[in-house]
Amino acid sequence: MKIPFTQSSHIPTDYEFKHSKWIKKILRSYWLVICLHALVQIACYVFLAYDRTPADFIVNVVIWPSAAGSAGILFASWIDRRFSSYSSYAMSAASTIIAWTIIHVNYDIRIIMAACLLPIFSSVLFFNKKGVWVSFAMQMIGYFLLLGVPSYRQFLSSFDIVSIPVFLLAGTYVAQVIVTSSIEVLDDLKDNMLAKQDLIVRNAIMTKQSKTDGLTNLYNQSSFKDYYDKAYEYANNGMSLHLALIDIDDFKAINDTYGHRAGDVILEKVSLIIKENITSSDIAARYGGEEFAILMFEQSFEQAYAMVEQIRQKIAHMGHLELDGAFVTVSVGLKSYSPHLSKDKLFEEVDACLYAAKRTGKNKTVTSLDLPNV
Repeated sequence: MKIPFTQSSHIPTDYEFKHSKWIKKILRSYWLVICLHALVQIACYVFLAYDRTPADFIVNVVIWPSAAGSAGILFASWIDRRFSSYSSYAMSAASTIIAWTIIHVNYDIRIIMAACLLPIFSSVLFFNKKGVWVSFAMQMIGYFLLLGVPSYRQFLSSFDIVSIPVFLLAGTYVAQVIVTSSIEVLDDLKDNMLAKQDLIVRNAIMTKQSKTDGLTNLYNQSSFKDYYDKAYEYANNGMSLHLALIDIDDFKAINDTYGHRAGDVILEKVSLIIKENITSSDIAARYGGEEFAILMFEQSFEQAYAMVEQIRQKIAHMGHLELDGAFVTVSVGLKSYSPHLSKDKLFEEVDACLYAAKRTGKNKTVTSLDLPNV
């Protein structure tokens, strides 16, 4: 469905898209009803005794009923495209035209009257109480219009004239009960789902608290290992995965010179920079005393490298009052998942990259591309 864009254009919701999708499916089924009716009539005319001339049969039994039903469907399709808020009513109008056209052509078949329930029960699909009664009103209009046709009026007994509206009213009442009970069931399901979601959120919060490091609020080493195992399994199934290890340079000297409280503040600041610069899909953990680990997903190696470089540079340019204005740097090792590497081997090679960064001057990011043997 194409929607012309203007500044005031309404953007359809997911519900409206699904509503329109089901309208289209129902309208397509109505095309099938028209075709089947025409084919059955033709088969009956060929193989059974039919008290009509060929011209009368073709015009009054095949052509005009099919044309009337087709016009109703085309009108409903146009309403669905242009005025989607009225599409369910247009669908009911189309099915009303089809139903009463079929009844008019086959009024001598008693059971065919049940066709007038088709529009009513079609409206049930949209859980709209008003729509059910609108459909009922359409059936009553169709009935009284057909009642004005002499041949149909003469065919009905006095009991039929009274019982048909009662039949429609009873069918509408049943449809209304179905809609009401369905809405109640959906409301109960919604309440249960919300309660379940609330419970899931609470459990998630409790689980996260048990899995995070108290000082940095990053995941702890134990939970990181669990996530790493799962991430490696996902990577085996085709998901991109990059692992980075970050270590604060000369952290022991910071503790020895400025005290452990100053060291804790530095850990908090470094972890905050890491959290602020990773994406919502990534996982960061405090892996050891002054060492951090990051699992990065849904990005290329170049993007992962740019991310850890950004983290490293922001840390390097931040002065710290706790250290009398001195700066702190970090060294980084980075490598991407490769099918030929086990998860232990991958971690070892990232650790080797980190060690190389430390050994060759610190305050740098070393990747497997920088180390030919890794």
